[in-house]
Amino acid sequence: MAYRNRLADGEIEERLGFSGALLIRGAKGCGKTFAAQQHAKSELFVDTDANVAGWMAADPNLLLRGETPRLLDEWQIYPELFNYVRREVDIRQSSGQFILTGSANPVLDAKIHSGVGRFSILRMRPMSRFELGFSNGQVSLHDLLNSEFNADFKDVEARFYSIEEVIEQLIFGGWPALLGKNLKSAIQFSRDYVELTADTDISRVDGVKRDAAKVLRFMRSFARNIATQTPISTIVEDVKGAEGELSENTALSYVDALEKLMIIEDLPAWNTHIRSTVALRTTPKRHFVDPSLAIGALELSANDLLNDLNYTGYLFESSVVRDLRVYAETVGAKVSFFRDAKEREIDAIVHKADGTWAGIEIKLGDRRIDEGAQSLLKIHTILDFEKVKKPSSLNVITSSGFPYRRKDGVNVIPISVLGC
Repeated sequence: MAYRNRLADGEIEERLGFSGALLIRGAKGCGKTFAAQQHAKSELFVDTDANVAGWMAADPNLLLRGETPRLLDEWQIYPELFNYVRREVDIRQSSGQFILTGSANPVLDAKIHSGVGRFSILRMRPMSRFELGFSNGQVSLHDLLNSEFNADFKDVEARFYSIEEVIEQLIFGGWPALLGKNLKSAIQFSRDYVELTADTDISRVDGVKRDAAKVLRFMRSFARNIATQTPISTIVEDVKGAEGELSENTALSYVDALEKLMIIEDLPAWNTHIRSTVALRTTPKRHFVDPSLAIGALELSANDLLNDLNYTGYLFESSVVRDLRVYAETVGAKVSFFRDAKEREIDAIVHKADGTWAGIEIKLGDRRIDEGAQSLLKIHTILDFEKVKKPSSLNVITSSGFPYRRKDGVNVIPISVLGC
């Protein structure tokens, strides 16, 4: 398969330029190994190379020999490799020595050195619409975070997607392995991914044997509640009511394991100053790393999604959050959401460490654009702008259409033109 350029490529090169070792983390199948291979000059696949076990027993430093940058794929199978890499970086005193890739966060005890000053850490996710070619990227997140951005959109070329095309994009997700494949393959891919996670990966990640059937029921309930602030206790009750007992402690252990596998990535609440004394709702929004996994968990078809556009709207929101996270990584920003106890909500807040931020509402159809704009404009009644910066921009992201600026100053941006 030919390599499709990733937005992370620039980050990989930059970090190899100043760090002795680069640790790339991401869910299985997101393309981190293939991306790392484009920058490595030698490689070792720790999970499949027949020599690894013998080398680890005799002298782990044997795994580090090779032209640099040297790729150690699935290094977390032998977590102690981390210390050997760190020590070798100290000895060589040179940047760009190693790239470590893994599809799980290993259990690290006190014997594993922190790696501060030697390692740079990069999170990779499934591909965004821009990387997949579904967006031309003519409206950049960088611009939306620039308060001087002139949003006339005159030269932006929009592409229109039918609801059927939007649904197909959701089913395919951002998995590199599905490039050039058909819809049937995409549906089977996500179903297999979820089942293998429940059967094998979730028990292997930290050595705890788990009931695959219960894990699968949990993932299905999680999928039903995608892009919502559903408490884990509610998911537990959903599973109990459907097919048997599940304790909250067990459910929390599933969450921990799925986070280690980087299969779920909840969206945190944005913490900032508010005028009212009402406490912010801090329960995170539930998200898979790619919403196609929710479709796979529930074994849904394109026709199922077409017949339930309300649920499809939640999937679309989750897919936009995935894209925003990919784009935000390239501009040094993070993504959160805002919601207070009075139900005033903004779907996504993209914010930087210097306090710069942009507000984003996500709507599947044009009919809800005004609703999204009104939610964004209410932010002026909530935030104390003596303590927090004013937003660089307020934006409604839609599934299709032309980009334009409303009279109230809110930008309407189809996802087909958004990029980094």
